[in-house]
Amino acid sequence: MPSERLTVYIIDDDPSVRDSLSLRLGIDGYRTALFADAEAFLAALEPGWAGCVVADLKLPGSSGLELQHELQRRGVRMPVVIITAHGDIDSARAAFQAKAVDFLPKPFETAQLLEAVQAAFEREDRRLQGEEARRDEHSRLARLTAREREVLDRVAEGLHAKEIAAALGISPRTVEVHKARIMEKLDARNVAELVRFVVRGSGAPEP
Repeated sequence: MPSERLTVYIIDDDPSVRDSLSLRLGIDGYRTALFADAEAFLAALEPGWAGCVVADLKLPGSSGLELQHELQRRGVRMPVVIITAHGDIDSARAAFQAKAVDFLPKPFETAQLLEAVQAAFEREDRRLQGEEARRDEHSRLARLTAREREVLDRVAEGLHAKEIAAALGISPRTVEVHKARIMEKLDARNVAELVRFVVRGSGAPEP
């Protein structure tokens, strides 16, 4: 059963195509939202939207490929499936270079559409899970005191307790106490996991 937090955003200027795609996907449990052109979709787009975009290549206004690039420019990472009755090799190449999940020439079989959407949802689920994990790691890092973060950074640099103690002007025993507290707060099992926290936590969490 498709994830309830994901939606298929269908963008096609032909109302019959939009309705047909929505019906096909709805039968298999997919939630859909319909738009007549890229501009309407972009105007409605909200930061919390998740799922995938199924967009016609030829649209009034911005094309499906132009929509792909605009989503990337805005940092929207939802997967895209391009559908078209006017496809060619250059368009297909451009779509895949922009990381489209699939490029489906019309008319296509229902199974092809379902396979493309399922692949897109699997990619989206991985992205969302990764973002949730990073947010959790940033939340754990925020629990550390300033001194604990100093110790953690030096552990990640490969320094031993005596070296950290000398660098921070504290005793090796105090370093070990800080490390124990850090391990507990981060729920880390070993030094390798501490290093991972520093590496992954070096950037801002994704929205």
